[in-house]
Order: sequence, then C-alpha cells, then structure tokens
Amino acid sequence: MKNYQFLQQKYTVNTYVNRGITFVRGEGVYLYDDAGNKYLDMMSNYGVNIFGHGDKQILKQLEQQLRLLTTLHGSFNNDKRAEASEMLIKRSGQSYTNVYWCNSGAEANEAAMKFAVVATGKKKIITCDHGYHGKTLGALSVTYGEKYRKPFLPLLWHVEFIPHDDLEALKKTIDKDTAAFIVEPIQGEGGIYVPDKNYLKKVRQICDERGVILIIDEVQTGMGRTGSLLCSQQFGVEADILTLGKGLAGGIPIGATLINNKVSTVIFKGLHTSTFGGNPLACAGVIATLDKIEGSLLKHITEMGSYFIKELKKIKSSSILGVRGQGLMIGLDVKIDRNNLLKKLQGEKILAIPAADTVVRFLPPLIIEKKHVDLVISVLKKVL
Repeated sequence: MKNYQFLQQKYTVNTYVNRGITFVRGEGVYLYDDAGNKYLDMMSNYGVNIFGHGDKQILKQLEQQLRLLTTLHGSFNNDKRAEASEMLIKRSGQSYTNVYWCNSGAEANEAAMKFAVVATGKKKIITCDHGYHGKTLGALSVTYGEKYRKPFLPLLWHVEFIPHDDLEALKKTIDKDTAAFIVEPIQGEGGIYVPDKNYLKKVRQICDERGVILIIDEVQTGMGRTGSLLCSQQFGVEADILTLGKGLAGGIPIGATLINNKVSTVIFKGLHTSTFGGNPLACAGVIATLDKIEGSLLKHITEMGSYFIKELKKIKSSSILGVRGQGLMIGLDVKIDRNNLLKKLQGEKILAIPAADTVVRFLPPLIIEKKHVDLVISVLKKVL
C-alpha cells in the first residue's frame, strides 16, 4: 500500500500542520483512516460537513447534477443557480435582495468589502480584535493576529481593530471615511466568544445612525450551526451585507455574499465575478442543504448544544478555564497545552480542532446524538 502521508507531505506546499492520519472515507459522524480505524468526527472539516459524511439526500442531488451540468459561467442562466438563489434569499430574511456566488468564505468577504467600498465611496473598514475573516489579502486585512498578518504588512485599505462586544469603541472609531464594520455574531477562530445578546442590535443602530455598512460574517455561524439558519436571526438583526460559506452546499466548496437594496443599486456589470461562482453542482448542494435545515433539525441542534455545554461545565478539572458557545459551536478553554490535549483526544479516536491559543473547538456534524457527546465527555475526563 502506498504511503499517502509521505506523498502528501513531500509534494504539497508546507502550510499545514500534519496531524499524522490519512483519512480515506467517511460515514455519518465517523471518519476512517487507511488502516480501517474509526474516528468520531467532532470538527466536521472545520464546520463544512454539517450533515456528516455520505448523507443520502445530499448525495442524491449532487449525483443527479453531476450527470447534467457541473459548471456554467454566470453570464448564462441555470435552473439550479436560479432556485438556490431564490431559496437562500427567501430563507435569510426580509432585507436581502440579491446574492453573489463564489467558492469560499474568504472570497465572500472579499466581495463584501468591495461592495461596501463601492456603495459608500469610502475605504476605511472597522473590524474586531480576535476576528477571523479569511487569509486572502483583502480578508486578511480584517483578520486579527500577527501570525497571519506580519509577513504581508502593509495590507489593503485603512483597517482599524476594536475590542469585540464594545459599542463605545465602535462609536469612537467611526469617522467620515468609514465604509463598513465587519463582525462575526460569535467569534469562531478567535476563541468562541459570544457577545451580549443586545450587541448586534445596537451595532445595527449605530451603523444606521452613522451611515456605515454593516457586514455580518456568518461563514462559520450560519447554516444551522447555532440553532437557527443564521445566528444573526436569533439576535433579530439583518445586515447590509451577509457572508456565508463552509456548510452552505453540504460539503461542496462555496461562498455567498448577500446584499440589501442599498448595496445592490450601486453594483455594476463586471464589478466582481468568479468563473466557478454559483456553479450548478454547488447550487444543487445548496438546495439540498436548505431543504434539510428545518424546524426539527434546528431543535435538535439547540438541544444537543445545550446538553454538550452543560456536560462540559460539569467536568471538574483545574485545567479548564471555561466553556463557551451556542448550539453546536463550542469552545473548551484550557490552561494546559491545548495542542497536546488535541493529540490525546485524537489518540482516543476523537477529532477536535483548535481556536485561538488555548481553546479546543468542537464543530460536530449537526446530526450528532447524545451518545456521541457522552463519549467525548468520558474521554475528556480520562485524558485531563
């Protein structure tokens, strides 16, 4: 048998940590390595495989579309693109009028910032400490953290960082040159930080009063992850621009930038396009995904998330600093070596991922059951 780990490490660019496993297939909430070992997937490929692996409904729609048409430039019309666009706009709220399709969350944020600059004629963007919006140059400009930014400084436009969940800081930083404020409803990569329940609503008011475009990044929090289709819906807020990605197409690469009428009226032909954006295969995945995210699943996510957080908080260990999260977006903050803890979990056939410097992040498939949570809790107690 080929040594696929050796081949990957030899021939791919060295930008990823090597976690030392070669996975060859997935089924439900499990991943299987090349030796047949089964791992409980509590990270769903950083929140992408929201229905686990091999979901029959998703596969059926993707297989049908593979036989019909996989890609088609946006200058032509397509049945799946039209249906996916209509479904997403109608499910996302009252304000959004149009969607721009691309291939990732970072691309969705790139488009969002370009649209905001065109809509306002200004180029200052405000963002948050510990925020994460992607690693392409524009998205990196509003992503916090020296480890990502330092090699590429200076970055694009005029960007100012303020503390998350700090309304006074936002008010003080907005000036006549400010185009937009970009914010995650819950900070993911930064450490699973949940703001005050009124934060987004007050942010919306401030942006309206000051004529600033509000960009809400739901690449990680969207698509049911926190117990509603969009996390911002729980706060009763709609953005001027909303960005989505990760699980939006059930595992197929995609990004989406939703805009309201204030923004859409200034968009012109050729402003921003993408060869693969809105391809029929990905749009078939969007349709299948939106069909599956409904009341009973959202209730399940809320119940499982509450149970998971409650059980994590019950663990008695001096190594735990805190537990944060909402729905099935959960962080365990620890004061021991976080990466070593991830390795120990992996050694026990449980996969989790990092956030910030001290947080073990759980982004499991939305279909996990109580027995899976119980297994994680028992293993955590053991390794701690």
